Amino acid sequence: MNIFDIKTINEISRLLQAGKQTVAVAESCTAGLIANALSQADDATLILQGGITAYNLGQKAKHLNVNPVVAENCNSVSKEVAEKMALEIASAFNAEIGVGITGYALPVPDAGIKSCYAFIAVAENSKIILSGKIMGDTAKDLFGNQRIFTDKTLNELLKVLKKK
Repeated sequence: MNIFDIKTINEISRLLQAGKQTVAVAESCTAGLIANALSQADDATLILQGGITAYNLGQKAKHLNVNPVVAENCNSVSKEVAEKMALEIASAFNAEIGVGITGYALPVPDAGIKSCYAFIAVAENSKIILSGKIMGDTAKDLFGNQRIFTDKTLNELLKVLKKK
């Protein structure tokens, strides 16, 4: 059973192959679900370079060169952090396309976070081509929001690839 929209995933794969491109993913709040979804594409080995789950500031700084001072000021959740993740994962994995996502899949009331949201970014050839905020659903559990974020990120990636 596939929990992701395989039609979307296969369309991403087809477009990447047509453009002779590959993709790598840097994830935080989705904990590897985006890479997992892309691995289910037809001919995934032709398009997916791999990915990394950097769940905290230390790992984002160490593996994705996120500036720890900047990240500490926003708990590693910002547009700028997502953009840096996308740029660095593409470079580290030798991919033309990099996807970065960081956010909150559950509210964190003690930190004043009342909603579920994430920042996503897509880099192509060392340039940010998409950057924005996506929303989750506070009525959902952790996995429910991780799936929402994964689906929304894949749909945004597909839109970007279709514009080319």
